[in-house]
Amino acid sequence: MEDADLTTLTAAGIVERVHDGRSSAVEVARAHLVRIAERDPEIGAFQAHDPQRVLAEAGGVDSRADRFALPLAGVPVAIKDCVDVAGYPTRHGSAATSTEPARRDDELVKRLRAAGAVVVGKTRMPELAVWGFTQSALGVTRNPLDPALDPGGSSGGSAAAVAAGMAALALGTDGGGSIRIPAAYCGIVGLKPGTGVVPLPGGAEEHWCGLSAAGPLARTAGDAALMLAVLSGGACDLDVPGPARIALSVRNPSPVGKLHPDHRAAAVGAAARLRAGPGGAVVTLADPPYPRGLTSQWMRRWHTGVARDVAALDLDPSRLDRRTAVIARKGRRFGLLTRPRPAAARAWRAQMIAWFDEGGHDMLLGPAVAGPPVRAGSMAGRGYLSTLRISAAHVPFTQAWNLAGLPAVVAPVLVGGRAVGVQLVGRPGSEAALLAAAARLEQQVVPMAGAAPRRSYA
Repeated sequence: MEDADLTTLTAAGIVERVHDGRSSAVEVARAHLVRIAERDPEIGAFQAHDPQRVLAEAGGVDSRADRFALPLAGVPVAIKDCVDVAGYPTRHGSAATSTEPARRDDELVKRLRAAGAVVVGKTRMPELAVWGFTQSALGVTRNPLDPALDPGGSSGGSAAAVAAGMAALALGTDGGGSIRIPAAYCGIVGLKPGTGVVPLPGGAEEHWCGLSAAGPLARTAGDAALMLAVLSGGACDLDVPGPARIALSVRNPSPVGKLHPDHRAAAVGAAARLRAGPGGAVVTLADPPYPRGLTSQWMRRWHTGVARDVAALDLDPSRLDRRTAVIARKGRRFGLLTRPRPAAARAWRAQMIAWFDEGGHDMLLGPAVAGPPVRAGSMAGRGYLSTLRISAAHVPFTQAWNLAGLPAVVAPVLVGGRAVGVQLVGRPGSEAALLAAAARLEQQVVPMAGAAPRRSYA
């Protein structure tokens, strides 16, 4: 197989080739370095990248006596800029941070390297992972599916690297949709694990007042499962017995944002695909019991979490982007006057678990985002209120599940030949079941809006 073809393989396919000796980790790495050289000048997925370091690391994998048993042998992995990788600076997407390289790997990176993965670089994100798009003073990232568009955020560089074939897997973080939003926009799979399933970067007990999780971005659900097993230290078997019981809802949990017809069609069509065939899912129409004030509860934690990041990183507010500085200032006020109450998040989580139980649902299926992404670079220079208004309208479907700490996955279906992400949300511990459902949806064609009669799933 030619080097260029190696960039089209799944992570599982790369592991198989390295295990049976058809390819070396160095050959795989070299192919992806060529791909990065070809695509990244236009895409801008990587914040930091060192080809010699990549080849040396791949050579180290080839020299390991246990390489034939490594679960990620030779797999190129991209790491989001907020996670420490030895030898690379951790910029957090901000010009206000230090350019000194990290002295040691984060625990998550250690686990990936121990499994045989090869780190191909650090990926771009918006400043302090604040927004659902990816641009900052450090650069603009473009969507590989359409370079005129943004890839989403805040793990936009990670998603773009995977979608463009520059990495087989990527590590992202998600405090309000930051894995799932770019997965939806870039046509790949992104998983936000439930609370406590995967360690947080830096060994933190919590981040953004309990909102954040770390997880995989991949081109297939099977690859996401491989990476999740390494990150979590446990198994992730997608052979889930029995048909799933799925609740379909296109209701917006937020008071803002209008659902694009194609994204409504994607959710309804995905339900039909999961329902079809032997062992198909049982699908019912049911809306979650979204409480009033759900969005404000998330926003209070988001503002407070950003303020804590600014303090922990000892950043000079005058060097931050203007809208980031506003969030930090508001977050300090929230932290002093209206400190986020853990009881509110616990109550929402308990309410959702009760809803799953009472309705007999295993998972919830709905839209991942409200519509197409913004144009690449179009958010530059906007103030806090303008950015908040646009962001809230584009990405209202993800934040509720960070507040509840429930696992959620995004997978692509095809609407009119274009990848459109749908979201599946499950009970605590249901990551494997969610990925199994996502595997059934990958690249499935569903009718466009108005192309098929409305169907009842009652």
